[in-house]
Amino acid sequence: MAARARTRCCQPGAEPWRWQAGGTVSTNGLQRSQARDMGIGHTRMPDRVLTWWRRALGWCRSYWVDIAWAGFVGLNLAAMRLLPSWQTIPFLAIWVSLTAIYGFRLWRLQPTILTWAAVTLATGGIIGVQVLRGQQEADYLVEVPLIALMFLVMVWHGRRRLAATEERVAALEEVQRVSQENLRLLTQQHRFLQDASHELGTPITVALGHAELIERAVTSTVVAQDARVVTEELMRLRRLATRMLLLASAGGPDFLHLAPVVVESVVVDAFDRWSHTPRRWGLTTETDAAVHGDRDRLALALDALLENAITHTGTADRIDISTRREDGHIVLAVADSGPGIPAADLERIFHRFARAEPRQRREAGGFGLGLAIVQAITEAHHGSVRVESTLGHGSVFEMLLPAAPASAPPSPPAPRVPAAGRSLALGGDLLTAIPVPESSSRPADAGRA
Repeated sequence: MAARARTRCCQPGAEPWRWQAGGTVSTNGLQRSQARDMGIGHTRMPDRVLTWWRRALGWCRSYWVDIAWAGFVGLNLAAMRLLPSWQTIPFLAIWVSLTAIYGFRLWRLQPTILTWAAVTLATGGIIGVQVLRGQQEADYLVEVPLIALMFLVMVWHGRRRLAATEERVAALEEVQRVSQENLRLLTQQHRFLQDASHELGTPITVALGHAELIERAVTSTVVAQDARVVTEELMRLRRLATRMLLLASAGGPDFLHLAPVVVESVVVDAFDRWSHTPRRWGLTTETDAAVHGDRDRLALALDALLENAITHTGTADRIDISTRREDGHIVLAVADSGPGIPAADLERIFHRFARAEPRQRREAGGFGLGLAIVQAITEAHHGSVRVESTLGHGSVFEMLLPAAPASAPPSPPAPRVPAAGRSLALGGDLLTAIPVPESSSRPADAGRA
């Protein structure tokens, strides 16, 4: 058996065999069986044909509208050729369909010109042949260039509108890109200010504690004086970090804790905090003035205005604090009799680190952040800040805050509030209560003496 198999394999043209359990199997037969199992054989297309077929199907899916339109045009050209007496209807149908498909597909310029030329030649050629044969009058040839020209005008107008639209889209995309970049930079700046201010707090506190210990422990007057300078500068640095953190968080959702606030209590508390400074002080309030806001933030803004007024006044100058109603708003005003602010500086004094008088602010230890804090807090309350100033006659800063609804129950005022329609004036170290008219909203003049 083995010899017969070997002899058969050696014969020319014989089909090769190989051993398998249960008998011998033809190698070619096994390959054909495997090919049938794998789907390979006479029923499978070559790879190139299959790839071409898939591409053709994909192209047809993408351009089925164009293919359908080409078939429609072919049918109408045949109708023009076979029915000369009715050629106007298929002729117009071809050009109307060309206009419609151009508006639907918006071809590029080169395919549009080629399609236009092909349709013009095809329709004009058929009509020309019919005119030569006497089937149509020569006047029909005029319709072809007229309609072709109308189509070109429509294409020009459409492409002009398309170019304008693309320019507007590009401009909007550029504006959006710039806005996103600015937002990213603002977010990055906001995060940096928050992180820097927060990280500076701990080392400043530690250094300030050591400087105060050195100031109290040393016996040398020179060293104690140097330690006092270090302490003062560290306190300034801590105030700067605190204010930077406040400004950085001004746009955050947790910046304000809103509640009904009696403005009179805020003003009286601020008066108590600052009236020890040697100035001539005046206070006028309204007991029923209330806003919906954050009491601590409003007190901080009022402190910044008072600090600014003290910085720009001397011991003989006057500072007046007042509240009044104005067109649905509560106005908190701080007026001083200082040197005033130049008109050119009024627009920039609320900018961060801006100084109307750099030399005086440096000597007073200011940072140029106080008025920026006032503006940030006021705008967070949906209010506004305004300033009036005259050189040599002082300045008036006013915070306009929306008045609280009448139904909102305000928090009770502080117990040290003066009676309604009364004004407090402080001259030197003497505090007196001076009656004023009920409708008065200006500080009493008696405190100027």
